[in-house]
Amino acid sequence: MSSFRPFCLTAWLAASAAALLLSLVPASPSRAQAQAAPATPAPQQSANPASALPSQTTVAATSPDQRGITARAIDKVKQVAKSAGDVFNRVPCLSPKGGSKAMGTLPHVAGKLVAGKPVVIVAFGSSSTAGFGASSPEFNYPNRLAAQLHRQYPTADITVVNAGVGGEDAPEMMKRLQKEVIDVHPDLVIWQVGTNAVLRNLDPGDTAKMVEDGISRIQAAGDADIVLVDPQYSPAVNQRAESAGKMVKLLGKVAELRHVGIFPRFEVMRDWHEKQAIPVESFVIADGLHMNDWGYACFAQLLGDDIIRSVGQIKLGVNVPGDVRTYRPM
Repeated sequence: MSSFRPFCLTAWLAASAAALLLSLVPASPSRAQAQAAPATPAPQQSANPASALPSQTTVAATSPDQRGITARAIDKVKQVAKSAGDVFNRVPCLSPKGGSKAMGTLPHVAGKLVAGKPVVIVAFGSSSTAGFGASSPEFNYPNRLAAQLHRQYPTADITVVNAGVGGEDAPEMMKRLQKEVIDVHPDLVIWQVGTNAVLRNLDPGDTAKMVEDGISRIQAAGDADIVLVDPQYSPAVNQRAESAGKMVKLLGKVAELRHVGIFPRFEVMRDWHEKQAIPVESFVIADGLHMNDWGYACFAQLLGDDIIRSVGQIKLGVNVPGDVRTYRPM
């Protein structure tokens, strides 16, 4: 599990430049945090210039050295803005049309964003969450998601914790559920599960029962929103099509029974290949299982879009939680 770590100097400089550009408007006292690895130059959508904004920003009494630092930071911001779109230049990230359902509203995390309160998101799962296959830790889906949310809400205090451990599935995850999820007091838990159970020929029913028990524990401990993420559509998983189909169906039923969201990853990735005519090798690495940078980026983008959509619904008064009665601009 990633621990809470500050951004590296480059990302901080980028943040300072962003803050400087925003200094003509009143500065917000809240800080935006992303649980990310040090930024590494690559043609990806991930770096977040607003993710480490200082609590106060001023342009008074700037020394020549500071001006030089600021100029370099502004250049970095420009590079970051360019890289945000580079990963989708050849293949755009499009939402599935018709078949795929949205993962549902997220009233708790959306309400806290609307109210200007700190938000903690825990990405819980296996290698798909840890980011195996990404060219850099910066480009795994939790860091991509953090970057997107910080671009959307630059003054918000958002922390995304990566609690992904490669090779695990429900039995192993349940052993660390308390410490790495519940004890963190998250506002949103994104639980990616089921792929390794399919690959190990485990009973999908047993996995679904453990996941249901885990959801019950999270719900009993607080009012966090929960989103399940089902297995990926990939050659290795598709070799066990019957088991994968059962897993996808059972996780959907668990989500419905426990009134939590589900991100239909299998359906979304199948749409990429079958309806959008994207070659599998364009979103899955050579092992036939794990996503590449584009796959993680599009997955995070669609996931983030659903979170942003929920915030919009709260602002419009749709599914407003009882403790959120007024809209306060970000």
